[in-house]
Amino acid sequence: MALEALKASLVRSPVVKRGDYDYFVHPLTDGIPRVDPQLLNEVVDAMIEVGNFDCDVIMTIEALGIPLATALSFKTGKPFNIVRKKQYSLPGEVSISQVTGYSKNALFINGINAGDRVLIVDDVVSTGGTLWALVEALKSMHVKIADIIVVVEKTDKKAEIERKLGMPIKTLVKVGVADGKVVLL
Repeated sequence: MALEALKASLVRSPVVKRGDYDYFVHPLTDGIPRVDPQLLNEVVDAMIEVGNFDCDVIMTIEALGIPLATALSFKTGKPFNIVRKKQYSLPGEVSISQVTGYSKNALFINGINAGDRVLIVDDVVSTGGTLWALVEALKSMHVKIADIIVVVEKTDKKAEIERKLGMPIKTLVKVGVADGKVVLL
């Protein structure tokens, strides 16, 4: 799992400030400038290699996990579900609060039932706020989490986040930002 295309594209990513937060802009984490299908394929193959796909559904959070979940669904034959930022008010809908390093939003879970086994995929973990809210909501729904796979780890607190979640997070690459540039760690 060399992930050479992913690593090369990450170090070329521009960094912008959102308040005090260093935010890197990358095709797989932002959908811009454009997503190269070979890069997406490399990442999805790596996720399949490390992940536990003994699940009923692949779950992701709107919006940047959608290309990952779509490609994983296509390659594994597993259905996917999107935790949305829009309320639909469907029966059984569960609302959660998402807090990241630069925003706070409500998220809504639909179409997941007690006893389902889900694999969570996401683009970036930094503060762990989104994952924590999702995992807590799924646990309260009596949903089994088969695995959590995230493309980019942008935190020095992964072990702390995992303790809080009560389970490991599998990441493909770890990055930081130094002097306005993305660096591989």
